[in-house]
Amino acid sequence: MSSITSKKLLTLILVLNENEQKILLGMKKRGFGVGLYNGFGGKVEPGETIEEGARRELLEESELEAVEMEKIGNNLFTFENDPVGLDVHIYTTTRYLGEPHETEEMNPQWFSYADIPFHQMWPDDRLWFPYVFNKTKFTGHFHFAQDQKTIISQELIAVQHLD
Repeated sequence: MSSITSKKLLTLILVLNENEQKILLGMKKRGFGVGLYNGFGGKVEPGETIEEGARRELLEESELEAVEMEKIGNNLFTFENDPVGLDVHIYTTTRYLGEPHETEEMNPQWFSYADIPFHQMWPDDRLWFPYVFNKTKFTGHFHFAQDQKTIISQELIAVQHLD
């Protein structure tokens, strides 16, 4: 396992329609994770709180404004031969304003919980998404091979509280 010397603070927000059992995912059109479906999120800008960064990223990537958000998880992603870990704070929202629209970075699409395209997503998603749907707070650490597709090691645990 590579040792990390720094962490990059990131956000991820998952838009849920609990009544219809659907999740809004975006097809990443550029940058890290291009060609994969994911939630919406990214870097926290200087002067922003983590939650403010999550709200801004959701708006920029889908044109949705979160009314309420709940922090559901925190995952650390590390990669072979990369000293920078990705510290991802994960939120859900069921209340938002607007309609999702395609942006320069993401193409949003609704999926039923039963038909999530895990084969077109990061391989760790299938492991922690059940925690989201069960409303169980969690922390995880996923260590990937250099190919960014193979999980070398993983730790995923339910927790009572998140920082």
